[in-house]
Parts: sequence; structure tokens; C-alpha cells
Amino acid sequence: MPELPEVETTVKSLNILKNKKVIKLSIHTKKLRFLVPNKSLQKIVNSKVINLRRIAKYVIIDLNTANSIIIHLGMSGRLKILKNQNLLSKHDHIVFVFVDNYTLIFNDPRKFGFIDITRSDKINNIRYIKRLGIDAMDKKLNTDYLYERFSKSQVLIKQLLLNQHIVAGIGNIYASEILYDARISPMLKGKELNKSQIGTIIKSIKKILKKAIKFGGSSINDYVSPDGTLGNFQNNFKVYGKEGRIVDGNKIKKIILHGRSTFFCPDIQK
Repeated sequence: MPELPEVETTVKSLNILKNKKVIKLSIHTKKLRFLVPNKSLQKIVNSKVINLRRIAKYVIIDLNTANSIIIHLGMSGRLKILKNQNLLSKHDHIVFVFVDNYTLIFNDPRKFGFIDITRSDKINNIRYIKRLGIDAMDKKLNTDYLYERFSKSQVLIKQLLLNQHIVAGIGNIYASEILYDARISPMLKGKELNKSQIGTIIKSIKKILKKAIKFGGSSINDYVSPDGTLGNFQNNFKVYGKEGRIVDGNKIKKIILHGRSTFFCPDIQK
């Protein structure tokens, strides 16, 4: 699943569409994760894109009609930008055609993503947006905030980092990398962490995600940015996917926590 760095990279790639008008929209499926709001989407024809942004793992396209398109890429979804091309590929479900021969395509083989549309001033009231915790890159993410939510929790820290209602944007890959950088065991419970350790985790969150954004995200599980560029952060992984390897003189171990692959170094992550 694309995580915060991949979604941030996607949004940056989409900036080429800013100030461009939608001149045609075609929908080739009735349902993704949810029903596609066909009639509402068709009304955006002749609207202009005025801003592109990210909320957690959601791509937001703001229009000059005071409406916003919300896109979640799910497990296998991606957005593609084509120039002077009209050929569709398998799993191309929604196609936006812009002036200047630009085409934006929502492709999703597994159909776990979705697309929605709402008034821009109501976006924070939508159920799945309203329930989000503080964005992982937000300055409001501080030690006091996390300590309050972790200090009485019996849940493992790895799962707490994946809880989008606490911290929004972190997924399985980056949770392993963050905890390795912080030298914190993924098997510690939230209540077992002191404020100093939580402060270290926050520093690692910012460090790892910023570096991943710099490298264009991680191109594993077929993630590719809208312009076709592959991310390179997977070449900087310290632990993810490195079971049995020696990293910085220490052997990496893989375990399964709550059904998710977790990579860490038990010798240095205490």
C-alpha cells in the first residue's frame, strides 16, 4: 500500500495539472472499494484544478467550483499522467482528460482504492478524514500528544504507529524502518515507553519519512509515481525485506505481528 512518502510524491507529480481544465471524464467501473459517485464526478467537467495536496494517505484535488476530489490508492492503486496518449491499459478505471492533451488515469488492479467528491469546505467533516490522527509530518506531533495515547496502552508500539487514528500516514514498511532508527523493539507495549523513547520515535518518524520523500518513495509492490518514475528509497532500507542479512554489523530478523511482516534487529532494538 502506498504510504505517506509515496502519496506525497504522487501529489508533487500531479502539480503539472494545476490551473488546467477538465474537458472530459470517463468511468469504466461502477465500484472500487466503494461505489464510484458517477453523477457527481461527471459534474466536474469544465472545472479547473486550483490546488493539489495530501491529507494523510489521501490525494486531494481542489477545484475552482469549491469542490474537492479525494483519492485513496488502496493496496495496488496508482495515478498515471499521460501526454498526447489515449490508449487505456487493463485496470484503468477512471480517466480525466485535461486541456493541452494531458490525461490523468486512476488504475487499480485490486480495486481496494476509492474516489470521492465533496465540497472543499466540508472535507474535514467526512468520516474517514475526521477520524484521522495528527499527520506524521505535522509539527503538532509531539511527545506529550503521543505519551498521552501510549502510556496506558497494552498495544505493541508497531501497531500503535500503524493506527491512523493516532498518527496518520505511516504504514508497515516505514514503521519497521522508524523503529530500527529509534532503536526501539517493535514488541514493546505502548505503556512500556517513557517520554524520552517517544521523543526519539518522533525524531525517527520525521527523519525516515523526509528521507523517503526525498528519494521519491519506495518502488516496491509495483508503486510508480504518476509520471512513471520509480522511487529509490527501497535502496536505503535498513531492515525491511532484509531477513537474515547483516546490517551495520547486526543480523536482521523477521517476525509476524498481527498478520504483518515485521523486520528488526533484536541485538540493538530493546
